[in-house]
Amino acid sequence: MSTPAIVELAAEVGAALRRRGLMLATAESCTGGGVAQAVTEIAGSSAWFDCGFVTYSNAAKMDLLQVPEATLAQHGAVSDETAAAMCSGTLANSRAQVAVSTTGIAGPDGAVPGKPVGTVYFGWAVDGKVETQRMEFAGDRQAVREQSVIHSLRGLLQRLQA
Repeated sequence: MSTPAIVELAAEVGAALRRRGLMLATAESCTGGGVAQAVTEIAGSSAWFDCGFVTYSNAAKMDLLQVPEATLAQHGAVSDETAAAMCSGTLANSRAQVAVSTTGIAGPDGAVPGKPVGTVYFGWAVDGKVETQRMEFAGDRQAVREQSVIHSLRGLLQRLQA
């Protein structure tokens, strides 16, 4: 999934993390490890990338990232609340100071009322603050996943440079 644009973004993220002396960890659902794959394409990423969690099922989100069962029951896996909890759990279960999370509906199935295919929630934990964002992407499963990886990295870079 790593296109030249994704690899370039990942390199910029790595440079920003290195400048600030920070480590990154990822928590991914719909992107299936695509963000972690992108950052590990960069030579020397072990200096600024700690680990990645691919927590596709709700059970994995609860077991590996301590996403509260009540959060999943009340808001669903595809929500701001779950994206934020995934970031918090990633920081708690890694040596990283920075986290990014993705959770969404890549398709072609899985749409629910108010959350069509292409709905993705992102979380970013930078400088002790967790921010989330909802996006809706067009295209097939691969396109949604690729756009999600790009958006994850762009959002991370913006927050690291702020």
